[in-house]
Amino acid sequence: MDVTEIVIEGDTPGIAWKLPVLRFAGSDASAPKVYIQAALHAGELPGTALLHFLVEKLRVAEAAGGIRSDMIVIPHANPIGAAQSLFGGMEGRFELGSRTNFNRDFPLIALGDRAKLLENIGRLPAAVRLKRQLIHMALGADLVIDLHCDDESLQYAYIDSAFWPEASDLAAALDMQAVLLSDGESSAFEEAVSYAWKYEVPGEKKQRLPGKLSVTVELRGTRDVYPEMARRDAEGLWNFLASRGIVRDDTVRLDAFSGPAVPLDNVEMIRTPAAGTVLFHRNIGERVEKGDLLATIITAPGMADGTLDVFAPQAGLIVTRVSDRLVRRGADLMKIGCDAPSSVVRKPGTLED
Repeated sequence: MDVTEIVIEGDTPGIAWKLPVLRFAGSDASAPKVYIQAALHAGELPGTALLHFLVEKLRVAEAAGGIRSDMIVIPHANPIGAAQSLFGGMEGRFELGSRTNFNRDFPLIALGDRAKLLENIGRLPAAVRLKRQLIHMALGADLVIDLHCDDESLQYAYIDSAFWPEASDLAAALDMQAVLLSDGESSAFEEAVSYAWKYEVPGEKKQRLPGKLSVTVELRGTRDVYPEMARRDAEGLWNFLASRGIVRDDTVRLDAFSGPAVPLDNVEMIRTPAAGTVLFHRNIGERVEKGDLLATIITAPGMADGTLDVFAPQAGLIVTRVSDRLVRRGADLMKIGCDAPSSVVRKPGTLED
């Protein structure tokens, strides 16, 4: 394993961040190259724990000559966000200087323009330089996996429909309980990667990308960071790599993915109609029917008319739930994956900011 560091100089004197990059050299130049990162949202740590145990397995495989593909692993992709402490809490989702989501505003370029990402990079703000370094590395790979987590959630993934159903092997290997099929229309990391592949020839969009994969994996919730869980997830990702011929392991046999694969248009974003204390009646992983009571919002504690009920707009699987119990008006409460499209018109791109 080769370990290097990318130094991201700060935007003020005396500040710099180091980004560790772990590289494994493969034995087969024709094998698909792999890029895996975790914690782009700096406080989302299930992926960092997973990669700790996966790298342990990769080092053993490397010593036995069992790695066929070149691999890049970034266990924690956002040292800038990890260093942002505000009143005792980490703010790892948004860059405080620009108020920009660390997983948005990645450059949308054709693959042939990859080298331009690093041209005159020193003149750019630190967070932009970090993003350009990350996507530059990812665009040198064929399989790109971005490990995140949600608030309270099932294990699921956002997968561009251009990769489906080929990517069902990843969903099976990681025992995902749902897949949300995205449209690739945002500037999030995994969609910026797939954009470069789709528009490899500028102006000509590829609808299918066989042999490629760029995916966001949501490893349950932010607090689901446990040793046995991380080892199990690392084993699952190892099994995916083995099934794709990235590492040698003849014992791996993947079952078929049995969970729902739901277009984003079929996802009901349940939002609170008023501010208050939320009392959930249903949990993640439960299937609900139209009209089922999902939550009660206490809007005026102690008053006879001080509550407001929230009901399911249609039948579906509760994929995520917010962990906050004091909610603002219009705040996200749940995502429900449904069989039919939502009546709420969705803007192209991701479900959340």
